[in-house]
Amino acid sequence: MNIIATYNIKGGVGKTATAVNLAFLSAREGARTLVWDLDPQAAATFYFRVKPKVKGGGKGLMRRKTDLDRVIRATDFERLDLLPGDFSYRRMDLALDRTKKPAQRLAKMLQPLAEDYDVLFIDCPPNITLVSEAVFVAADLLLVPTIPTTLSLRTLDRLRRHLGKKRFRQVELLPFFCMADRRKKLHRTTSDELRGGPSGFLRTAIPYSSLVEQMGVRRAPLAAFAGSTPVARAYESLWLEIRERL
Repeated sequence: MNIIATYNIKGGVGKTATAVNLAFLSAREGARTLVWDLDPQAAATFYFRVKPKVKGGGKGLMRRKTDLDRVIRATDFERLDLLPGDFSYRRMDLALDRTKKPAQRLAKMLQPLAEDYDVLFIDCPPNITLVSEAVFVAADLLLVPTIPTTLSLRTLDRLRRHLGKKRFRQVELLPFFCMADRRKKLHRTTSDELRGGPSGFLRTAIPYSSLVEQMGVRRAPLAAFAGSTPVARAYESLWLEIRERL
């Protein structure tokens, strides 16, 4: 099972939209796909029309009083399931800190799911926390949607330095530009200079589009209601790049 996490220290950069859209494309291609909504805001859960509730909450999951497979829910899309978000996840750091080897806890929890799923997407909350560090250990790829601005690049550099620690070296960091508005000179020059080069950025940039906001109204991935639009095609191109790394 390939584990792909969408993560950024900053919020509001497109992590959830990325996880939802790429998971839909993965399932559409035939892969058994699961999304774990780790964000207590449960936006991915909302998109998939699932109730944001997990029996026992994050504490039950961390203490293994609740099995992951018992709280997984089907979505409206074939081969695409969801492990819902829950508001109790805001305290998951505390529950995780009380376990043995907390950094390895998520990786161990996810191992049994490999029999049922080919790809797992983890939609992470922002900030560097004990939970996010456990995700760094568990994930194969760490997708980092990045707005092409100076402060966003500074935040990405801080994340790179943090991941340079020995225990996080196995995860591959894949930044890409998201919410890129080519009408803005800074966005245009920054993305053109860094995409697909030695900086490590993927070639595909996701353009700014109000259609991404419509996902909340339609409660569906872009490809399900606006598949022929430039932003939907950009996510398809991004998925093809990522698939090459798996």
